[in-house]
Amino acid sequence: MRLVPTSGDDRVLPYTRVLSLVIIPFLVGAWVILYLFPDDTKRLFAWTIRPTMTPMVLASAYLGGAYFFVRVLWERHWHVIKTGFVSVTVFASLLGVATALHWDRFNHRHVTFWIWVVLYFTTPLLVFGGWLANRRHAAPANANEPRLAPVARIVIGVIGILALAQGMVMFAAPAFVLPYWPWLLTPLTCRVLGAIFCLGVAGTAVLVDSRWSSVKLMVQVAMGMITLILVAAIRARGEFDSRMPLTWLLLAGFVAVLAGAAYLSYAMGNRARTSGGRLAADPRGTRETLPR
Repeated sequence: MRLVPTSGDDRVLPYTRVLSLVIIPFLVGAWVILYLFPDDTKRLFAWTIRPTMTPMVLASAYLGGAYFFVRVLWERHWHVIKTGFVSVTVFASLLGVATALHWDRFNHRHVTFWIWVVLYFTTPLLVFGGWLANRRHAAPANANEPRLAPVARIVIGVIGILALAQGMVMFAAPAFVLPYWPWLLTPLTCRVLGAIFCLGVAGTAVLVDSRWSSVKLMVQVAMGMITLILVAAIRARGEFDSRMPLTWLLLAGFVAVLAGAAYLSYAMGNRARTSGGRLAADPRGTRETLPR
């Protein structure tokens, strides 16, 4: 049965904010353990992760998620954050499945394991429930809202699709990926990284909603995550196999996405500053706001 919006106020429900408030401390705590102490996961985390690049990549996703949920706490408009709830649902669901598939790889005696289990067996339902409830208050787009140009929409959409495809391959067929990956992975860590790449599903949202306000937060989260991953790559540079073509392709891809996201943020912000009230006064309200 299809849910029909009951109001067009675009508000963020209290449940959504409370859920975000509960999730934030776990994300920040995991980031501290995995990013600051990546070589001590045997003692501090739910399972031993080697080498250090993998926990730092996972930590980067966690801090990006923490930033997202902090923004949810004061955001007034549902359409600004709705895409993030979809990507978090996908990410958490995949980690829950990975936990069940690799149950024997975890440290069952450590408290962080049981925290992990509770989170990833409940968070997908809680976050998806928040999205389902809050979408009933979604408002239609204002005709005067700044929108991405067709080229920007296509680029972001394609990047999102490619990231999602790569993530699904890594999750479904780790044995195929392991021989080509830039650093050492196990089937479990390959699936975890696959879940992180599946966060790229957020990029596909621009194909149905081109408003800059619906994209901006996701772009900021991606920039933060990629920056942390690149810093991690410098810290763990000795763990990379420079003979692997994917090593350079992956690093170049991250740098290109970061540069493109930074340009997009600058261009849209600059256009908003220079256009001022002219956009709101435009009776058509449908012009694209990013130069091709």
